[in-house]
Amino acid sequence: MSPAVFDFSDHVVLVTGGAAGIGFGIAAAFRAAGARVAIGDVREPALKKAVDRLGADGVLARTLDVRDERSVDGFVEAAGRELGPITIAVANAGIYPNTPVLDMDVAEWDRVMETNVRGVFLTCRAAARAMVARRGAGKIVTIASGAAFSGRPGGSHYCSSKSAVAMFTKVLAMEVARDRINVNCVAPGYIKVDSETSPVTQEYETTILKGVPWGRAGTPGDIANAVLFLCSPLAEYMTGEVIAVNGGAAAGRTHLPLSTPKRMPGTRA
Repeated sequence: MSPAVFDFSDHVVLVTGGAAGIGFGIAAAFRAAGARVAIGDVREPALKKAVDRLGADGVLARTLDVRDERSVDGFVEAAGRELGPITIAVANAGIYPNTPVLDMDVAEWDRVMETNVRGVFLTCRAAARAMVARRGAGKIVTIASGAAFSGRPGGSHYCSSKSAVAMFTKVLAMEVARDRINVNCVAPGYIKVDSETSPVTQEYETTILKGVPWGRAGTPGDIANAVLFLCSPLAEYMTGEVIAVNGGAAAGRTHLPLSTPKRMPGTRA
């Protein structure tokens, strides 16, 4: 699905973690569909590169720490002031270090929870408050992960945080439904991004792709397409849902061979 399918020219979209990876893919897709876009990210050099790629017109880029209440509230207020009332918010910012429980220190656990859970809470709360204050309908999308439902060694903090995001989405959706704010979640599978902070090994990628029936890694564009759909009029009756975008990875154990020999055509059991 191409962003050109949708017209978001009357919308202001806020994306956290929007300077690179999935967040940038989402921001770029909304910009291509005509929206004015505010991107917030803790990485200032990456923000500058993102603006160079998106163009400065209709784009607000601001340094943001989603763990900090004042930083998040200031970002939302600046977006509304400079671009117009926020109609769509995407809580995307997250980190995914990899450390076994017995080797993990408290600081790493807290950093993941503060970024991935508190950051989503603060972003969604600020955006929803702004939407309710202007008495207008809105769309909020959180980004979880397939790791919310399937654990992996070294990911206890990450998997736990994404499970929290999925449940937070459901509760918030119930609470703001009367305000006609849709709140949904996208749970990506393995998405190929160039990460400076949490690179993956080739062995990890090769192994995980064996479990993807579609036969390839996902792209930020695949996630952006799902987010644009959830924010479009086509998804007006969807709220509190977690949408998996993973190439079929959650469908089952695709790496297993047939449990019985293949039957010849025309034979009967």
